[in-house]
Amino acid sequence: MQEILKVPTKAGPDLVDITGEVEGVVEKSGIKEGICLVFVPGATGAVVINENEPGLMEDFKKTLEKLAPEGGYKHPHNAHSHIRAMLLGPGETIPLEEGRLVLGTWQSIFLVNLDTGPRDRDVLVRVLGE
Repeated sequence: MQEILKVPTKAGPDLVDITGEVEGVVEKSGIKEGICLVFVPGATGAVVINENEPGLMEDFKKTLEKLAPEGGYKHPHNAHSHIRAMLLGPGETIPLEEGRLVLGTWQSIFLVNLDTGPRDRDVLVRVLGE
């Protein structure tokens, strides 16, 4: 089963917790054992898994800005957005057990918009198994 989530985002780096939406797709699928792929098409988006704690989210944004600051690149306009996306990756695969995502107690799934402006992002959620 596959579903495309439509997720509005702010200018990057912006992290949007999509755990509940992904859980909803898993539940609708009826699949009990398998995997769930969460993938964002596009060169300036990413999907990550970590704790949804405000201080950590701010630290994460600051770290991205240090690793790939704006300006000084050959690619015009938003090279830093592309580089950040390459560092993070476009997707995550999460195991399913008994119809539930296998996530740690504090883990959440985030869509990350890294582009310079707000945009609506598509997030592909594909559930495979039995």
